[in-house]
Amino acid sequence: MATQNTRRLAVDILRLARRRSAKTPTISTEFNCHAKSLHASVIHRAPTRPNPRQPGNGNGNWHRTRTARAAPLGLIIGGGIVASLLAFSQQAFQDGDHDDDDTPQIQPITSTTPPPATAATDNDDDRDPSLPRFRLADIRQHGSTSAHPWITLEDKVYDITEWLPAHPGGDVILRAAGGSIEPYWNIFTIHKSPHVLEILSQYLIGYISKADLVNGRPPAEAIADPFDHDPERDPRLITHTAKPRNAEPPNTELDRSFLTPNELFYIRHHMWVPPVDPADFALTVELPDGATRHYTLSDLTSGRFPTHRVTAALQCSGNRRNDMTRHAGATNGLQWGVGAISNAEWEGIRLADVLADAGLPPTTSEPLHVQFTGLEAYGASIPLAKAVDPHGDVLLAFKMNGSPLPPDHGFPLRAVVPGHVAARSVKWLSKIVVADEESSSQWQRRDYKSFGPNEGKNPDWDRAPAIQEMPVTSAITGVWVGECARKQRGEGVVDIAAVKRDVGYSATDDKSHITEPVAMQGYAYSGGGRAIARVDVSLDGGKTWDQAELVNDCGDHSSHCFGNKRWAWTRWRYTGQLPVLSLPDNNDKAAKEDKRFCTTLVVKATDDAYNTQPENHTAIYNVRGNLATAWHRVRICPSCTTGTGGSAGDAGLKMKEAVKWSTGEAYGCGFGKE
Repeated sequence: MATQNTRRLAVDILRLARRRSAKTPTISTEFNCHAKSLHASVIHRAPTRPNPRQPGNGNGNWHRTRTARAAPLGLIIGGGIVASLLAFSQQAFQDGDHDDDDTPQIQPITSTTPPPATAATDNDDDRDPSLPRFRLADIRQHGSTSAHPWITLEDKVYDITEWLPAHPGGDVILRAAGGSIEPYWNIFTIHKSPHVLEILSQYLIGYISKADLVNGRPPAEAIADPFDHDPERDPRLITHTAKPRNAEPPNTELDRSFLTPNELFYIRHHMWVPPVDPADFALTVELPDGATRHYTLSDLTSGRFPTHRVTAALQCSGNRRNDMTRHAGATNGLQWGVGAISNAEWEGIRLADVLADAGLPPTTSEPLHVQFTGLEAYGASIPLAKAVDPHGDVLLAFKMNGSPLPPDHGFPLRAVVPGHVAARSVKWLSKIVVADEESSSQWQRRDYKSFGPNEGKNPDWDRAPAIQEMPVTSAITGVWVGECARKQRGEGVVDIAAVKRDVGYSATDDKSHITEPVAMQGYAYSGGGRAIARVDVSLDGGKTWDQAELVNDCGDHSSHCFGNKRWAWTRWRYTGQLPVLSLPDNNDKAAKEDKRFCTTLVVKATDDAYNTQPENHTAIYNVRGNLATAWHRVRICPSCTTGTGGSAGDAGLKMKEAVKWSTGEAYGCGFGKE
């Protein structure tokens, strides 16, 4: 349990740091599923002064005595500052994937003595003359396979040998060994705080030779980009951030089919896609007594364990965050539209089978947790009870929709935790630990939680439980009005003909006798394996209601749906009659400010436990913007133009022949792609 005690200490130290942090102002946008906004957090703390530099001791630690070298380790539990603090910067991306590494292969250094430093080539080198200068070629020899890995920052060289042993993200930082750490710190900007730089200064061993600097810095081509080997993505995806990639499918593609195509499955990354050689891959499983087992990819996929298939939707806790921002107030994190959810068929082996093979007793009275760690250092956990539940269907998956996992979605192995927030379905899975506590990672302890509307920007993270099972939600993904609905035309129309019910009339405005046909579609989902019992639709902002038709994708259980519970989403369709002159929805701030006569289409779902969605986001507002599950609203407005003739051949409709309908920022048939 020593490792767990160390992790607890790490959490306590980082919690103190967090309390002294300050965030940059949040940027909010008007309702726009494709808005790009990024909010970073910065910790401000009084810097810790490093110990004075000492003369070189000849063992590769050029300027620090043993006491000086140990001090920062004791302060930050083994120097785990990079992976632990890098996670704080993930608040900018806040709420379940890669290519061969082209990095030059560095041969192991047989000697522990670093190569001789080069003298400064310019007479105007005014940097500390007591420290040596190194050529970039020499620094590259201290890559990930070196006994003394080095990194550079600007023109400085650091020996991080003693920074790595207890480092939670040591494997990640080793990617920068032999080169610059700057691309990584440009992602995790918390490391640019004065306090972190002061700690790093204790590992300073010298400077880059002036001969290798351009305007005081290494040339751009000498700095490797950790994202260089990320895979190509489908251009139809709507990108919120490029590095790391976070993207969702457009509404017209989101629920076009029951199973989301792999190339359109939403992407949620906290870092880069880690390079993996399947031949070298190994999964480590550690039990509470410290016993450890290692499994090769062949061990897991060659038939040693029985394979299972599970049809499950994965949803980010920040799905529809933009909706909460628009209706309730500014939120931190990626401004997802309705597309941070996708549905797939997963194939793999049961986590419970692997834990049993590793020696975990079949029953235990302790409330244990299963901690997952990915190759890129992301970490999360679930209760052991979920992991071993024979009806819980937790998989170690290696296939997605019948094909090997794509790099973006966890190749070669990922956890799939059906019914839970996707943040627990860790990709590029490399380690599993059964422990008496949750994962100590930032993403488990200080992210993916929700709070009360009054708790502000600095809530009590320890008081709130980590999000596990997801609440019920639904969304409108397509709307067609008038001729578009009548003739079932327009790009993105999906299965409208499959709606069995007759087009009816929903009275929405007693003052209007002019109606237009409307067609709608979308999805509904509830966590915990709860099925969707009903989807309610309103054409007048919630004054009157009707029920949508649920698409029977799982009617033939053997065809599409696998698993012990309803882990998949439910698609729905609706057709009805839409009055033209409807009044604005009182809950829609944008509608109140619009002088035109508009109407708001609304959808809400109820699951088979009769959980239903809250009416508005005000009551469930939290500054993190998590669990934005209120009724989904789409405002549509008529826009009058000149013209003659009836759109439906009805003399009573001639007056509105040239009425176009807008849905958000698009006009006419359905949603437009920005």
